[in-house]
Amino acid sequence: MMDFAIFWDWLSFAVRWLHVVTGIAWIGSSFYFVALDLGLRQRPGMPVGAFGEEWQVHGGGFYHIQKYLVAPAEMPEHLTWFKWESYATWLSGFAMLCVVYYAGADLFLIDPNVLAMSVPVGICLSLATIGVGWVVYDLLCRSPLGKSDTGLMLVLYGVLVFIAWGLTHLFTGRAAFLHLGAITATIMSANVFMVIIPNQKIVVADLVAGRKPDPKYGKIAKQRSLHNNYLTLPVLFLMLSNHYPLAFGTQFNWVIASLVFIIGVLIRHYFNSVHARKGNPTWTWLAATILFVVIIWLSTVPKVLTGEPKASAAAEIYVASAHFPAVRDTVLGRCSMCHTAEPVYEGIYHAPKGVILDTDAGIAEHAREIYLQAGRSHAMPPANVTQITDKERALLVAWFEGAGK
Repeated sequence: MMDFAIFWDWLSFAVRWLHVVTGIAWIGSSFYFVALDLGLRQRPGMPVGAFGEEWQVHGGGFYHIQKYLVAPAEMPEHLTWFKWESYATWLSGFAMLCVVYYAGADLFLIDPNVLAMSVPVGICLSLATIGVGWVVYDLLCRSPLGKSDTGLMLVLYGVLVFIAWGLTHLFTGRAAFLHLGAITATIMSANVFMVIIPNQKIVVADLVAGRKPDPKYGKIAKQRSLHNNYLTLPVLFLMLSNHYPLAFGTQFNWVIASLVFIIGVLIRHYFNSVHARKGNPTWTWLAATILFVVIIWLSTVPKVLTGEPKASAAAEIYVASAHFPAVRDTVLGRCSMCHTAEPVYEGIYHAPKGVILDTDAGIAEHAREIYLQAGRSHAMPPANVTQITDKERALLVAWFEGAGK
């Protein structure tokens, strides 16, 4: 159990690291090309078929970039496709979903107080929500509504709000936010894999065959790219939210998620306007700030008391351990001044990461985290402010490793 827990924690770290690296590559290239596209300018004497050009300076050199809406008269010998960043980000994100939420479904995915289900059912439901989210989005884009960018965006926002509300009635708050982000990220990556790249390949094939490419393929790809541009910032918030229980663990979490999408659109509108040289709409920052203040208020609205929680069946083995009474005394004495509903440690107003360790159930449910953070490592308490002893740390290790034996 010891070796597996340590290996799994490092695996989770490695997959998360990979996801962050690939995400930076994808978002970076996406933001760059959006800014480039909006900054293109036309001038007399440009090559036939060229839509616009941009001069840029970076890294001690100058770059002269030209864009063709359809294709140049002759195909270049080397053509770079920007797609692997998207695919690698989605694949690493799905791997992290499996490692954290599917392998730890009892703790992170399923909440019996929200909806009682078995682990296999929870995983299947998770996969279904991600797949259905893409199908609904794609059908809306291909419908007559897709001809109106504004109308389509408004309807899509309404669908996302409904999904946010629905997910909070299926999974834990943490998992609901993660799945809303996963659905949105799947839409973005599927746009690249299912629409943008295939359309570009059709254009290239037509050009190679000597046919005149149909401009509609570029128009469709640009619409999907526009959606990806506006969805990026909300996805980043949702993926980071699992570290901030005030976002996902509150009564109005689905409203918070809905407002985050508006904030993301406002911020992207500002940068898009500036890059396109269409003004400096600073009002977007004021609007985003006001909405964020609303989010802060929503996160602190008192929740309805639900009574003393009970440990899940998987956590009962830790309560049944002969070491548990001593472990409980250690945790209550060394950890509960912060990890409680009303922390008493100066400067701490909410339990870090929403981890409550002032009940038997809370201690048992977080046995693995206690083992890794305070037993096998000295990460907790921070700077050992409560002066937990080596003997107490050894007790935590013996408790976790001996549970169920």
